[in-house]
Amino acid sequence: MILLGRMQTLRVVKKTDFGVYLGDQGIESDFSFIPDKKEIVDVPSILLPKAQAKDLTTGDTVEVFIYKDSEDRPIATTAKPLLTMGAIARLTVKEVTNIGAFLDWGLAKDLFLPFKEQTFRVQRGDSVLVTLYIDKSSRLCATAKVYNSLQSNSPYQREDQVSGTVYEIIDAFGAYVAVDDRYSALIPNKELFTTLKPGEKVSARVTKVQPDGRLVLSIREKSYLQMDTDCSLIYDALIKAGGFLPYHDKTSPDLIKAKFGLSKNAFKRAIGHLQKEGKLLIEEDGISKTE
Repeated sequence: MILLGRMQTLRVVKKTDFGVYLGDQGIESDFSFIPDKKEIVDVPSILLPKAQAKDLTTGDTVEVFIYKDSEDRPIATTAKPLLTMGAIARLTVKEVTNIGAFLDWGLAKDLFLPFKEQTFRVQRGDSVLVTLYIDKSSRLCATAKVYNSLQSNSPYQREDQVSGTVYEIIDAFGAYVAVDDRYSALIPNKELFTTLKPGEKVSARVTKVQPDGRLVLSIREKSYLQMDTDCSLIYDALIKAGGFLPYHDKTSPDLIKAKFGLSKNAFKRAIGHLQKEGKLLIEEDGISKTE
């Protein structure tokens, strides 16, 4: 079985002036998975160009990667790409055209990332997290929609600090993060008090490990640790405003989030703490700095 998009060992079945042809005759498959039908290249043998087959002769085995050349013909290469089927990798954008972007993945032919498979509009030089898929024309392409390719067996536990890349924002749920560019995680909407963008790197705290192993994250510290930061934020804003701000414990959560990037509960905790310290007064129409 010859598979598109994967490194595999094949045998030289024929030698020609322009290279050698490889097949799977006498090769026992060591794949620990059942390949998708789209991956199977329906040809008895495949060409490895002469430049990469100098010392090979009939019967030899060689590890190769199978992809399609510029004329969409299946071809083998001994070069190891930065990304193979089923894996995830961070690749650099080499060029953006009117049909999509092209990524450097270590092969002569760049990897195509269509606009419809982008979770944000990439620019030349960007580093983007992607995985491989096979399109309707049986060509290898990249997609930034990596949710189904991320692992859910991370070593992290509740309260661990982690870092990762935001790869997609879905308004109904929150920000999806690839922790270590490998593990599946979500920052739910209730924890999003700042604007995040796909491609952005974040540091976060694990608040929960789901039964399926996926991580739930917060970009805020525990309440008692976050308190000092929130208090400083509000008090500094109060000073800059001349000692009065029209926000109080009855102000709507949306206004508080827009102004301070805090939840209503975090805001109330902070102004309550500042009032106990004698730094401000909570009044009917807002908060004011004490003399």
